[in-house]
Amino acid sequence: MKKIFLSIALLSVIVSCNDYLDIQQEGRTEASSFFKTQDDALQATSAIYSFLRSWENSAFPYQFVFGVPADDVIKGSNPGDASFINAYDNFSYTVSDEGVRGYWIGQWQAVNRCNQVITNVPNIDMDSTLRGRLVAEAKMLRAYFYFNLVRIYGGVPIFDGIQQNYNIPRNSVEEVYNFIIADLTSAAEVLPQTYGAADLGRVTKGAALGLLSKVYLYKKDWQKAYDTSNQVIAMGYALDPDFNHLFRPAGEFGSESVFEVNCQCSAQYGGSQYAEVQGVRNQFGWGFFTPSQALENAFEPGDIRKEYTILRNGEVTPEGDLIAMQDPNSVTTFNQKIYVPTSLNNSACGYGSIQNIRILRFAEILLINAEAANELGNTGTAVTNLNKVRTRAQLPNTTASTQGALRTAIWHERRVELALEGDRFVDLVRTGQAATVLASYGFKANKNEVFPIPLDAMNQSNGTYTQNPGY
Repeated sequence: MKKIFLSIALLSVIVSCNDYLDIQQEGRTEASSFFKTQDDALQATSAIYSFLRSWENSAFPYQFVFGVPADDVIKGSNPGDASFINAYDNFSYTVSDEGVRGYWIGQWQAVNRCNQVITNVPNIDMDSTLRGRLVAEAKMLRAYFYFNLVRIYGGVPIFDGIQQNYNIPRNSVEEVYNFIIADLTSAAEVLPQTYGAADLGRVTKGAALGLLSKVYLYKKDWQKAYDTSNQVIAMGYALDPDFNHLFRPAGEFGSESVFEVNCQCSAQYGGSQYAEVQGVRNQFGWGFFTPSQALENAFEPGDIRKEYTILRNGEVTPEGDLIAMQDPNSVTTFNQKIYVPTSLNNSACGYGSIQNIRILRFAEILLINAEAANELGNTGTAVTNLNKVRTRAQLPNTTASTQGALRTAIWHERRVELALEGDRFVDLVRTGQAATVLASYGFKANKNEVFPIPLDAMNQSNGTYTQNPGY
């Protein structure tokens, strides 16, 4: 099923002696003969962006670790199709599972692409402003990949640029978070707030600060999460008044977009399989990673997000597509957020290849701010920003007024607002709810909060790595 997308014929230049980092690609060019011109710098930075839409970062391996382990996502398709995915739903995966390994390898390839730019571009004789911006973009993106790694695997080795020895011990979770914060802080000082039309999808100051506020949320540094999210709020972002429009092609890079992956279908980039793997089975895609009954039950009566999140057998979409009835043995609901209307689909790259990936939206910034404000005792601000998100969903204002009740309300709002966007599992772990909410699925406390380090990575480290507890 997997398709291989080669971003550009330049490099995945990896200098590690370890196989799990040293995965060479066709058309590879050694760094020593490549990083010479401004165009080289631009191509190398584009190679980082191309990874954001890759199979490893947005299709199966990503869903194995961020999607299926949550209570809001099930494997999808029919029972016999890719049944190995069930291991991620019942927490029976092992150190040898391909999903565990595939996501690990992919993120390190992405980190390497960032480090190639961070190390080599400063030495290129080129426009100095552009040079500084490209390095800042690479730092912002490296922080994003490390944020994924630390949430999924715990402490990991820190590679700050190209180095001779990659066989080094894992850093602590705290050290990795501090490294991420340093990258985002540095990037935010350089990145512009906006770009022209030709550069849509490049990371901005708002993206760096927005991700930084989320990092502080995970660290429970409430004051910094509050202050940083306030900086983003002051930048002029706004909720899209139409929740359905927000996720259609017409809503891409709109007022709510803080960090969004440009998945245009072109001769150079070839789109993404993010939507295809989740699209309606036998009509638009493969039908994997579909909404659960638990998610359906989580929406309050009258919440318009329910129907704009869950696509159903036999319904007609607002854009006029009749959703085909499925085989009785298949799932009957799908992720509507990834749906691309037939009239807009670019068949040159496969179904849904034009669907951008929304990594960070302004709605989440408001909820980060609300959660941090509540933990700081600022009930008024917490209620105000929570209600902004609820009002867009056509729900009444929250009735929560105490800190504890507001905390629960904000957590719930994150669940339904960000449903099927990859945040539910890590949110349950972050908030300490995973052991309770996921117990019936097989989740074991003090083990399944993180995934194992892949077996081949452990073996190739020659004893340098320690495995996560319980694996």
